[in-house]
Amino acid sequence: MNQANNSDLNIQPMDEYNQKLISFVHPPDWVNPTPKSCYDLIVIGAGTAGLVVSAGVAGLNLGLKVALIEKHLMGGDCLNFGCIPSKAMIRSAKVIGEILKAQKLGINVIEKEIDFSFIMERMRKIRAQISHHDSAERFNNLGVDVFLGEARFLCNNIIEVNQQKLNYKKAVIATGARAVKPNIKGIETGEFYTNETIFSLTELPSSLAVIGAGPIGCELAQTFHRLGSNVTLFHQDDHILNKEDSDGAEIIQNTFKREGINLILNAQILRIETTNEGKKIYYQSNQKEDLIMVKEILIGAGRSPNIEGLNLEAVGVKYDQKGVKVNDYLQTTNPKIYAAGDICLPYKFTHTADAAARIVIKNTLFSPFGLGKSKFSNLVIPWVTYTDPEIAHVGKYEHQLQKEGIDYETIKIMMSAVDRAIADGETEGFVKIHHRKNSDQILGATIIASHAGEMISEITSAMVNKIGLNGLSSVIHSYPTQAEAIKKTADAYRRKLLTPRTQKILGFLYSISG
Repeated sequence: MNQANNSDLNIQPMDEYNQKLISFVHPPDWVNPTPKSCYDLIVIGAGTAGLVVSAGVAGLNLGLKVALIEKHLMGGDCLNFGCIPSKAMIRSAKVIGEILKAQKLGINVIEKEIDFSFIMERMRKIRAQISHHDSAERFNNLGVDVFLGEARFLCNNIIEVNQQKLNYKKAVIATGARAVKPNIKGIETGEFYTNETIFSLTELPSSLAVIGAGPIGCELAQTFHRLGSNVTLFHQDDHILNKEDSDGAEIIQNTFKREGINLILNAQILRIETTNEGKKIYYQSNQKEDLIMVKEILIGAGRSPNIEGLNLEAVGVKYDQKGVKVNDYLQTTNPKIYAAGDICLPYKFTHTADAAARIVIKNTLFSPFGLGKSKFSNLVIPWVTYTDPEIAHVGKYEHQLQKEGIDYETIKIMMSAVDRAIADGETEGFVKIHHRKNSDQILGATIIASHAGEMISEITSAMVNKIGLNGLSSVIHSYPTQAEAIKKTADAYRRKLLTPRTQKILGFLYSISG
């Protein structure tokens, strides 16, 4: 019997909602099944990728024997420490964003009262409410043998979990990634938060330092600041979200400044001292040294693959600091073993893990019978940073197009030119689309808008189905909507086709037509 140690699961407090969560995703009384003589497929890791592979294979009803191993919490980061809890908090913070704009809309909000403990309780309730989808019992009912414990490869056909030996024909590594602990002097002696622990808070820290202004750092920095914490955001680059479109990142950065987040850029953290009053952060920025005192620290400085303990050397699976090495078919250096999700992919998103899992299902089950293989490189992957406004992207950035020597042109429509955005008071942002020169083929797009995450799907769908700007221009968009910015971008492309020479020819033809 596997007894779950709640302190090891990073789930606090143990209220009714977290108890319900644990009962689904790591039940304390779970008894691992007696292993089958041999499994057709063993999946290590029950995050998004592992769950999709397991459920997908079991759901085919081919009589295949499938095992799923998880040492921590089923549902992985997305359910427990990522998408779901963060978006629940962001929803509350977005209300504060509306209040910040209220006076310009004729609404005078005299005072606001933020109940942080209720916000976190609501988050825990939502997380528990949907956790049954990822539960051990559900997957057991699907016909998957669920093992709770730590897995390690013994040899090319055997995986060990809790001293039980499981024989397999093929395996999938889907163990995900975790927050990086930066190499900062003094950090090992004091407590700090990551995305795996920050959602256990029940009281709002009066001040919070966020180290790292990537997507996770920016989302949580704005959220905690809006909820009442005095936030300082450190970043080693000269602007936040430095992997995103620079025009878009500048809009988010200016929003942060306007809202009062303390941005320290070009920053190098020298050391941290933990005192009774708080945590002193000594840093250097633009050749000047200084320090600040904060109550708590949140680390958002990247992700590290969970490869420890798997004994990959025993089965010839190569890996490095970026994760398990795979080919375009998501096959590792051992042809019997595949990988999916954050353990092997540069795009660490739930929807990418889901898409990769579907590739793994096809390539492990169907390609051996000549039914074709799927390539990861064929995917068109969008992503969103859920700040306010949101920043969404799909395809290639300008710097990638330039590096690859692709001739392209860019069309940019400001949200300030979109009637609905004007009416909403949400004019900061734009739709920017890169297309191949002398062609309407869409190569990439960035959207900065309040609902950019919803809007980017239209462009993604167009790219997947090879619909160019001409096709988008012919789509009737409801008026007034902010998505009309996409049609305006496509219309701008059509207008470019009407060159002065074309205008002269058309003018001449009309003149002689009588």
